[in-house]
Amino acid sequence: MKHRLFAWLFAALAASGFAQQNQNAAASEVHILPVRGNIYMLVGAGANITVSAGQDGVLLVDTGLPNKTAEVLAAIRRLQAATSTNGVETLRYGAEGRSALRAIVDSKQPPKPIRYIIDTSISPEHAGGNEEIAKTGKTYTGGNVAGDIADAAQNAAVIAYETVLDRMSAATPPMPFGALPTDTYSLDVMNLSHFFNGEGVQIIHMPAAHTDGDSIVWFRGSDVISVGDVFTPDRYPMIDLEHGGSIQGEIDALNRLLDMAVPEFRLEGGTMLIPGHGHLCDVADLAYYRDMVTIVRDRIQALIKKDMTLEQVKAAKPTLDYDGIYGATTYDAASGPWTTDMFVQAVYQSLNRKK
Repeated sequence: MKHRLFAWLFAALAASGFAQQNQNAAASEVHILPVRGNIYMLVGAGANITVSAGQDGVLLVDTGLPNKTAEVLAAIRRLQAATSTNGVETLRYGAEGRSALRAIVDSKQPPKPIRYIIDTSISPEHAGGNEEIAKTGKTYTGGNVAGDIADAAQNAAVIAYETVLDRMSAATPPMPFGALPTDTYSLDVMNLSHFFNGEGVQIIHMPAAHTDGDSIVWFRGSDVISVGDVFTPDRYPMIDLEHGGSIQGEIDALNRLLDMAVPEFRLEGGTMLIPGHGHLCDVADLAYYRDMVTIVRDRIQALIKKDMTLEQVKAAKPTLDYDGIYGATTYDAASGPWTTDMFVQAVYQSLNRKK
């Protein structure tokens, strides 16, 4: 199973003709969904983007496709203005929203800059906008670093797990330098060194799940977790074997998320989860998804024990009762780059790997 590589997808999407064609053909804009407190979800950029916008500035989890950058920045500017007006969230809908936005437009206070970008994986729909969006940001440094190093205070800091930088750096054709992470971590957890917009932010590595470089981001005060492609409620999980993903690592990651999340009442509400693709979720959505992935894993494992080939396993349709919710039969823009057959093949090959 060949997952679409970040390098050549990024190069193709970054080509001006292709990007312009997609911009003209795009039917949807990037929309803002308030989640909780300072946390927002941007929808329509290829992958969901998480935004923390407040008095300390803007933190992004993922940046979307490169041909969506202008729309993403327009949405971010709207949030920057909203949070710089009076220090509280003023984004509303209807008549109240129009009044609040008028106050934002009339405000003379400068917007707070984009300061951090966190990549959840190497996928182009998650990191494709890194270069252009980081250019609009600013890094604050101590001492005389900005004076000694000319570009130390320019651009937003881009953070990712170390294998994301390794693969981006080794891509052919080479990735633009400005798209690469500026900071990496190699332990299980990386904490931002200070509260950001009034809360602690933890970046947590989920090993060998979607890939071996997956990060989730936990906004601890808001109790919102941005989970990237570890959890995608509108489709089967994308297990990228070529980049270190595995079905067992995926299940382990989902179980870890369930341990972190706290429901408000009977699995509903409580901790909010912003997935890489799909709708805003709570603990119930996550639990149903974990159960589905575990059941499919067990079914395919049972067929493997009967010495069935991959084609025989596919013919047995181990996902049939879930296909109406998570399945896709074709590879196209509507269903995304992941079909039911591809998922079954990835699970089969992951379980068949030599220990």
